[in-house]
Amino acid sequence: MTITTQKKWITLLLFLIAGSLTAQVKLSPIFSNNMVLQQGMEIPVWGWASPGEKVTVTLEKGKVTAKANKDGKWTLKLPAMNYGGPFTMTIKGKNMLAIENIMIGEVWVCSGQSNMEFYLINSNNGDAEVAAAEYPQIRLFSVKKRISQKPQEQLGEGEWLPCSPGSSPRFSAVGYFFGKALYEKLKVPIGLINTSWGGTIAETWMSNEMIAENPDFAKQMDQLKKIDLNDYARTLENEVKARVGSTSTVDMGMEGGLPVWAAPEFDDTSWKTMKLPGYIENNGLAGVDGIIWFRKEVEVSDAEAGKPATLSLAKINDSDNTYLNGTLIGSNKLIAERSRVYKVPAGLLKSGKNIITVQVEDIGGMGGIYGDSTALKLECSDRTISLSTYWKYKVGVVKYNAVLSPNSYPTLLFNGMINPLIPYGIRGAIWYQGESNAERAKQYQRVFPDLIKDWRNHWNQGEFPFFFVQLASFMKADSLPKESSWAELREAQSMTLALPNTGMAVTTDVGDPVNIHPTDKQTVGKRLALSALKTAYKQDVLFSGPIYKAMSISGNKITLTFDQTGDGLKIKDKYGYVKGFTIAGEDHKFHWASGKVTGKNTLEVSSPEVLLPVAVRFAWANNPDDANLYNSADLPSSPFRTDKWKGITE
Repeated sequence: MTITTQKKWITLLLFLIAGSLTAQVKLSPIFSNNMVLQQGMEIPVWGWASPGEKVTVTLEKGKVTAKANKDGKWTLKLPAMNYGGPFTMTIKGKNMLAIENIMIGEVWVCSGQSNMEFYLINSNNGDAEVAAAEYPQIRLFSVKKRISQKPQEQLGEGEWLPCSPGSSPRFSAVGYFFGKALYEKLKVPIGLINTSWGGTIAETWMSNEMIAENPDFAKQMDQLKKIDLNDYARTLENEVKARVGSTSTVDMGMEGGLPVWAAPEFDDTSWKTMKLPGYIENNGLAGVDGIIWFRKEVEVSDAEAGKPATLSLAKINDSDNTYLNGTLIGSNKLIAERSRVYKVPAGLLKSGKNIITVQVEDIGGMGGIYGDSTALKLECSDRTISLSTYWKYKVGVVKYNAVLSPNSYPTLLFNGMINPLIPYGIRGAIWYQGESNAERAKQYQRVFPDLIKDWRNHWNQGEFPFFFVQLASFMKADSLPKESSWAELREAQSMTLALPNTGMAVTTDVGDPVNIHPTDKQTVGKRLALSALKTAYKQDVLFSGPIYKAMSISGNKITLTFDQTGDGLKIKDKYGYVKGFTIAGEDHKFHWASGKVTGKNTLEVSSPEVLLPVAVRFAWANNPDDANLYNSADLPSSPFRTDKWKGITE
């Protein structure tokens, strides 16, 4: 054999070896040892091979062959199976794979933000719960955190693990207690897929197709299309410069140590406007950290001029220097999530035009002047001037937030952490999220139902069950009735129950005023499981607390009628006092109300301060800590209101 011929044979051999290496059948990590496949429906299986390669998948009596498309992907569906296992699945192409210890059971996706991500080890009695978490028929899968500009088909990594003291500590506590409650009732294998990320907004969990139908996010999606995530820092800088104009690494609003942009005579006619309160990231400054100056002109009467006043600025992230007519009246350094209330000294307010200037420094994450719109105001003498309107603003310093977060743009987590799971067979989903959307609760009335529809459309399994947790109580309780963004978010969640096959776990009674992550996740998981038992498994259980149905007015009293009362309404108070209700007349001013149960499903409320009532609210607060209306199954009533008056997030 000549040297030339030897080289040709060697080249051919290397080509064949390379071809055999590239022809290996591959699967998504969601198909691994110990997995649970959904009972009672065809079983989707997919993977990758050489274009045109035939792949045969066998599971018990089911055997199906598919051919890889031009991109190398193949998909097929095995026949439906009944509960049981363990089984072994074989996948044969030019190579062969085997997946062992497979169970056929009930598969649930667990998703949302930090209260879904919250670890089992951190829940009430966490050490004991972990030590007792020996359930080999419950299998756990955790999706690796990943953001993506475009929908991904492949998961980064992951594996199914039997539930044990070794595998459970860092798994979702809510997911675990939900699965445990189902297993104890159904005695069938349970598969739990945890795909959650703390602090995330709902729209990052939605697909491009659904987001494209919502004009609220059009600007953000246009920006996302222009950004190269492989060179995010540079492209972000160019994109931000195009939006905000000239930038600087020193504060352009200061000259010689003086706040020139706070001077009353300063010409701000070229500044842009922003509706406050609201995060800067949602108002044209996505990807921007640094110093932003805000200016607002207010008119003061002759009678109010020169008198002391109070300026309230809702909340500010992270630092601020606040000026009135160029004089510093208040300052906070690196204090986020706290209301700013500053006293205006006598002699500072002038008759006619006055200029409020706020220098805000945002060091990272969401920033700006945000929060309750009713807390953005100037109180002078006997008049309150609302400042919840458009302010002028200009960026003094830009520090580019070159670390892309899940909340930077919509769709990022759907693309990276939901799309790769589809179309894995599931029974349904549980969801705990909303805290990060509370300041936009009115918008959530559209966003949340759209998210559910979106997942159902992509999974193509019909209107599969989707159960969610209503926000728990949080923050200091109010001494007097007031408006609440968290109450409005809970209302948006309640409204979502209009979708078929949905259910809600009310958790206002297991919250924590100082911790946005209450540790009683046992109650949360069990209440979600009640919805699943009722809706998904058709069991005769009382799955919800009392739900407001109707009202009637007689004199100064309002009678409320409820559904889901079981054997009757229950008041959790040793003296029988009804708490958590407020009542209002046509003036829209709410007062605490007293009440009494008048029947199995009726309750009467009234207030001596409201002679002609027209509206009632229950548990309408960030922290309705005194709400005590339950049904015979000890399930709490969902917060509600009978009025349709404009809310603070609208």
